[in-house]
Amino acid sequence: MNHFYAWLGVFLIVVTSTTGDCLLARAMKRAGNLDEMRKSRGLLLTAFHVVRSSSLMLGTCFMALSFFSLLFALSWGDVSMVGPASASLTFVANAFAAKMFLHERVDRRRWTAAVFVAGGVFLLAG
Repeated sequence: MNHFYAWLGVFLIVVTSTTGDCLLARAMKRAGNLDEMRKSRGLLLTAFHVVRSSSLMLGTCFMALSFFSLLFALSWGDVSMVGPASASLTFVANAFAAKMFLHERVDRRRWTAAVFVAGGVFLLAG
């Protein structure tokens, strides 16, 4: 039964981490060029502009949930399985999320890497 809980933990890590990454990327894209903003407004106003973004706050919360999911998964499974599986599956999920939600161009090399990573996770699970 612990094996099931460990994979459930990995699933939670992947979902919360990918969601957090997407929200943080969206917040930073909306913020614009921070170097230009810092030069015109100053560091304090630039930091306030970025921090008041709801996407940034929500993304930070999802990243915290991802961390706590990692702690639970590590209590249920071996670090030699949870660590690589969660990191590699997050890589694959980020490629899909970048294409679907952020409308980024994901090139063939990145898709090929995602397929190899998924194959490695399959070998790890077996």
